[in-house]
Amino acid sequence: MTVPLKNVLAVHLLRQHGTTKPKLPNYEYGLSHRQLQQVLDYIDANLGNEIKLADLAKIVGISQFYFGRLFKQSLGLSPYQYLLQQRVERAKKLLKTTEQPIIDIAFDCGFNSHSHLSTQFRQLTGMTPKADRTN
Repeated sequence: MTVPLKNVLAVHLLRQHGTTKPKLPNYEYGLSHRQLQQVLDYIDANLGNEIKLADLAKIVGISQFYFGRLFKQSLGLSPYQYLLQQRVERAKKLLKTTEQPIIDIAFDCGFNSHSHLSTQFRQLTGMTPKADRTN
């Protein structure tokens, strides 16, 4: 019984120390605080407009691929998930504080239709925009 354990230990040691692995940059903490704040400010200021991944990556001067990766490491959400979440939050605020028609709120928050807002709203909150407004 000790022979298999020795083999397992030997294999583990060889895998860990027997080969050279390329050193990859460590992005453990994601975007810097300054970079993240620049991106979040841009998103907040442009929620009603089309926001592309390329635009966000350009703000911090990195590729779209690395931006998406670092953003997710920073917030735990992909840029798209974060954007949808912020749009729904803004819609919730407008539903409570204005009498605007829901279709207008949808466009003001960057959704391309009432149904797109309703679908995303329901997925994130469990209710429709109309139901949220009446609660």
